[in-house]
Amino acid sequence: MVFYKIPFWKRSPFLRLLFPLMAGIILQWYLQLSSKIWWYVLVLSSLAFILFFLLPVFKRFRLSLLSGISGGLIFLSLGILLTGYHNIKNDRGWFGKTYFPKDRLVISLDEPLVEKNKSFKANASVKFLLHNDNIITVKGKIILYFKKDPGKKNDSTLKYLKYGTTLCIDKPLQEIKNSGNPGGFDYKRYALFQGITHQVYLKPGEFEILENNNGKWLNQFLFSVREKVTGIIRSFIPGAREQGLAEALLIGYKDDLDQNLVQSYTNTGVVHIIAISGMHLALVYWLLSLLLKPLQRKKQLRWLRPVLIIAGLWFFSLLAGAQASVIRSAVMFTCIVIGESLAKRASVYNTLAASAFILLCYDPFWLWDVGFQLSYAAVLSIVIFFQPIYNWFYIRNKILDFIWKLNAVSIAAQILTLPLSVFHFHQFPVYFLLTNFIAVPLSSVILLGEIFLCSIFFIPFVARLAGETLSWLIGLMNTYIERVESLPYSLWDGLQINMVQTILLYAITTGAGYWLMRKNKAGLKIALAGSLLFFIFRAYSFMDAGNQEKIIVYNVPQRRAIDIIYGKDYLFDGDNDLLQDAFLRNFHLKPSRVLHRLAINSKVNDTIRGNKYFTWGSKKIMLVDTPVLFSETNHTIPVDLLVISKNPKLNMTKLLHTFSVGQVVFDGSVPFRRLNKWKKECDALGISSFAVNEKGAFVMNLR
Repeated sequence: MVFYKIPFWKRSPFLRLLFPLMAGIILQWYLQLSSKIWWYVLVLSSLAFILFFLLPVFKRFRLSLLSGISGGLIFLSLGILLTGYHNIKNDRGWFGKTYFPKDRLVISLDEPLVEKNKSFKANASVKFLLHNDNIITVKGKIILYFKKDPGKKNDSTLKYLKYGTTLCIDKPLQEIKNSGNPGGFDYKRYALFQGITHQVYLKPGEFEILENNNGKWLNQFLFSVREKVTGIIRSFIPGAREQGLAEALLIGYKDDLDQNLVQSYTNTGVVHIIAISGMHLALVYWLLSLLLKPLQRKKQLRWLRPVLIIAGLWFFSLLAGAQASVIRSAVMFTCIVIGESLAKRASVYNTLAASAFILLCYDPFWLWDVGFQLSYAAVLSIVIFFQPIYNWFYIRNKILDFIWKLNAVSIAAQILTLPLSVFHFHQFPVYFLLTNFIAVPLSSVILLGEIFLCSIFFIPFVARLAGETLSWLIGLMNTYIERVESLPYSLWDGLQINMVQTILLYAITTGAGYWLMRKNKAGLKIALAGSLLFFIFRAYSFMDAGNQEKIIVYNVPQRRAIDIIYGKDYLFDGDNDLLQDAFLRNFHLKPSRVLHRLAINSKVNDTIRGNKYFTWGSKKIMLVDTPVLFSETNHTIPVDLLVISKNPKLNMTKLLHTFSVGQVVFDGSVPFRRLNKWKKECDALGISSFAVNEKGAFVMNLR
């Protein structure tokens, strides 16, 4: 009873540290505050905090507010400083501060080459910059793309490129940019959070391999383990799709995954099982806890149990490639184990807060990582809601009770992850219970089977039998997932909520949960108020979408893609492969259509072909992708927007003298040489030009 009288805030002291740290991280990223000022704040608040504990007890009680404020400022400033220093662009040694296109770079590969459709890809660290015969030590990371040389596979220099290989390149780097399409993925920010700012495409002869190798022994060991494990999987598990899924399940290697299969797992709500994360570590933690339970009964050996569990968790994490998602989960479960061993009734909220605090101190940018957000939301949701949901039914039969327990876990996990999932992925898998009920336990069996396979691979007969069994189980799981996906209304797609609406959903969930579980009317009021505000914002967004009229020229490399939007409908004019290739369509076009709340089914503009000149609203638009025939006129033809696509043979100067053009837009299908020539002609005539491959998508209101 004494435990429950202690205020929640005092039982979870790490929450008091975590919130100001997170606030500091967010403030620094969006406001780019001066680090000098916040160093002073950190020092002064630390002195105030220390002086507070030197005061007599009665004065401490009177000045307790000072302690709280100074403590909050310490961790607020810590978050600001950590975020500022973690941003590679703020580092004095970042190569981008001194780099010129004519400079040579000495770089080291951070990973083995990954094969893509038309190239090989690898991340690399910049070590030295050679500028005017000066060697400058620098920092930073870049992405390398190596052109495939299929005609010379045996003597290609690419086979010598491994982790740690040192190269010298003198080809100009390109800064990483976003596509600029509305609602599109912020790839530039994603890369920056990993310290990557530039990229380069290299052909044979455009790089030189140096003799020294800069690889670290631990990374070398991890890559060799990954290579060994993938070799075992490919040798004993038949089927390309099965092999790709097996690699993702065990070591998080996703390059061999079938994209259509990944989409099926995403649409049915079980994509989490093919990414090494908390579920996998939870399974290992459960097994180790079960196997080492006898040690808990002996006082002299109790200390050994948490040590072995933590060692086992980290060994699996290293075996799985030590990726960010698995490291986060390993830290989380390490904190849980330590919390359980140090206190008989440790607060799980404090344990979760402690692990999040450690991870954000290590990398503040993980706060924006979707996996980080969903991991903690899922665990917190299970901790809060599992027991109340499980108590809905009392089932005597142990098998049926176990089945209900699995479903209760799945339902509980969805409560706090749902707003985040809708915010990031804009969809909700309707049959998630059906898929999770089968896929979660089956994937756990497959994972254990893969560990068994790797431990007995040197016995060919047993390994072959285990591999064939695993292949059958994976095929069974894939078939089940794909059949559930094919059911009617399996996916509620095209959902769009902004950050304010996401926060309101959490307010509704928190208030309703507090009301139902604690019978507190204040929770009901919060839930009702949040619901009212949510529906007001929602109604306004739908009204705004219904009145929109605009044209969007998308930035799709080497392709023409234009949407003319009117209300919640649209016309599409562009290349046919964007209609046929679901991956291209979903990546480049779908985010914008979801953002603008458009109808899911595309409508192709069949009414205008060839040279297109039409009026929409108050705007006159001309779309050109074929040669233009000019006729003599006494006056120029007004055009508010001229969109040029492909490589039409046209005289830009003559065209712009014939038409009175307000804005020229070059889409992603225009060749680079033509683009530069036409841009110069537009500049000479004083006409505004816009190239989507340089500035991102072009959007114009048509009202």
